[in-house]
Amino acid sequence: MSEARHTLRSGGLEATIKAHGAELCSLKDAQGVELIWQAGAAWPRHAPLLFPIVGRLKNDELRHQGKAYPMTQHGFARDRVFDWTERGATSCSLVLRDSDTTRARYPFAFRLAVHYRLQAAELEVTLEITNTGEEMLPASIGAHPAFNWPLVEGVPKESYRLTFSSAEVAPVRRLKDGLMRDKPEPTPIEGEMLALSERLFDDDALILDRLASSSVRYGADRGPSLQVSWHEFRELGIWSKPGGAGFLCIEPWRGFASPADFDGEFADKPGVLHIAPGGAEVVTYWIGVRCDFS
Repeated sequence: MSEARHTLRSGGLEATIKAHGAELCSLKDAQGVELIWQAGAAWPRHAPLLFPIVGRLKNDELRHQGKAYPMTQHGFARDRVFDWTERGATSCSLVLRDSDTTRARYPFAFRLAVHYRLQAAELEVTLEITNTGEEMLPASIGAHPAFNWPLVEGVPKESYRLTFSSAEVAPVRRLKDGLMRDKPEPTPIEGEMLALSERLFDDDALILDRLASSSVRYGADRGPSLQVSWHEFRELGIWSKPGGAGFLCIEPWRGFASPADFDGEFADKPGVLHIAPGGAEVVTYWIGVRCDFS
């Protein structure tokens, strides 16, 4: 069994996780169809973990007690090697702890645990942030799974849609240079349904920061479809590379990019979690595999 990767199998599904970034790098259905983007030239990742920020900070700096720390988009967890704490047939767990390297960018003590579990036709992913320090821990956390678009060859990309569990009538947010634009925009979602097209991402990600739903189904009239569900996440990002790419990202978030006019302390940034010393924050999402889109 490789130290770098571990594969789970249950209910006909197969999921592979890398120690690098604790990243899901493969999810195959019972027919062996790969559902996760395989880090092609258009985008070199699969399903990165976003921590301790989601999106960008202004000037790529995290400010704490008057000092600026370098912090690039989506944080550093996706580029760190996690330690395995469990590797079983249907579940595995990994952990990342603060170090001299992380404290040079994020001056806080933390423990970030990632738990994967396959059960029936569903993959469960639980993210747990623990404050191991003596001061309040400000953080954001997010998932960024990229699914193949289309999921199977021969199905037009434009036939795919997202169907939310509740009507999404609130305005949405967009980005400019990676930062949140000042004003929300009318939603392109019609009730519970969002028709997918490459032009939808001309202005980068579509961000639902007043999310009503707890799940969304992704698929077309034929072929496999996926249902992404979440608990304790409060925002959702939907993204594909502007100009077109063979993937669609459905991203449950707890946090979001800095507003364009915000340059204060990280702890005061909108959307940031505050975890008391000794406390923890747990968020979970699920990827369910369906045979059709009924």
